[in-house]
Amino acid sequence: MGHLVGKDLYRKLGKKIDGLSMRAPWNDTLYEIFKELYSAEEADLIVRMPYGLADFQHIATATGYEPARLHKLLDGLCAKGLVMDLWVRDAYWYMISPLVIGIFEFTLMRTGDDRKTKEWARLFHTYLQQENTFIAANFKHGERISPLRALPYEGTVEETEFVEVLDYEKATAIIEQARRYAIGLCSCRHEKLHVGEKKCAVPLDTCSSFDTAADYLLRHNFAKEVSKTEMLENLARSREFGLVLCADNVRQDVSFICHCCGCCCNVLQGITRCGFPNALVTSNYLARIDRDNCLACGVCAETCPIQAITAQDDGRPTVDEERCLGCGVCALSCSTGSLKLAPRQQRVFHPETTFERVILQCLERGTLQNMFFVDPQKITHKFMRGFVGGFLRLPPVKKALMGETLRSSFLNALKSRAGQ
Repeated sequence: MGHLVGKDLYRKLGKKIDGLSMRAPWNDTLYEIFKELYSAEEADLIVRMPYGLADFQHIATATGYEPARLHKLLDGLCAKGLVMDLWVRDAYWYMISPLVIGIFEFTLMRTGDDRKTKEWARLFHTYLQQENTFIAANFKHGERISPLRALPYEGTVEETEFVEVLDYEKATAIIEQARRYAIGLCSCRHEKLHVGEKKCAVPLDTCSSFDTAADYLLRHNFAKEVSKTEMLENLARSREFGLVLCADNVRQDVSFICHCCGCCCNVLQGITRCGFPNALVTSNYLARIDRDNCLACGVCAETCPIQAITAQDDGRPTVDEERCLGCGVCALSCSTGSLKLAPRQQRVFHPETTFERVILQCLERGTLQNMFFVDPQKITHKFMRGFVGGFLRLPPVKKALMGETLRSSFLNALKSRAGQ
């Protein structure tokens, strides 16, 4: 094992985490977070691990750790949510947790007597909310691929023969199609509780996970297992509270739904406080108002969690279509039914699978080369990461690969290479 010490070791850890699917800009607060969460040996292991999904033997070869010691370290990291172990092809495969969705969420979902939740909440709050470096690093250049997308509430979309709400846009359909369910603490709400900024009466236990994600959370005691009925009841409770449903930004095998309020959610505050509307991908709908039936009561403007509805001089509401999430929270509050969701002129792009989402996230954020050349200890991989990374970061190249014309063929080529 290498014997890096002090801040140099954690700086290398920061560089590794920053090279994943979400950027994690380095500063003194992130250093303090890492010192709290990782032992020096755990940090050294992460620095040496492959960037992407890898089996135990690959990690042992890449890191040089003796198998018994490696097993113990990986088990400890998974128990803290700093590494994810996923059952794939009849074996556990391991993946380093990104800062979001990963380190932040799992840390503040943890239970047990060894927790230092108040201190962790303070540090994450400083890093994510007060310093604003994280949200800007991931969305200031107009990035369109967020880990989360808004779901429209069922019954809020206007009913016409030309409108079809697809299953991946329906929370109930996502729940019905799952095989296993887990509910855990909302990390954002938990954070705000401990820093004295939770203003709502929403319970903490709302975070919903399904199937493989539920398997991971339950295996490491980050959540409790619930039935399908209990999951549907959780959804009904969120409807009553007027929470925004934020799902995994994929169309197949959705792994989670967050139940978000404007006062606590870091993603929604990335829109309202920091001015990055692309922090959450919209649904395929947006709010439309029947002005003839509107009573100008102002309730829709009050309930919109991102302040996308404002009152005009005559009291009638107007919708900022560039900002509207298409979540339907406003329509739930409209007593006259004069506010409904209507289809956007152009359908919003949502990746088909988690593989596609991660690839496109990395392409937008300049880290895709790390998914190709995964071994940090190999000189050839280091060279190719630099060479390919420089090419992929060229604005014309990135724009072309993210565009409608080349995106599908680019993703299909990568799927073929990865054996998808």
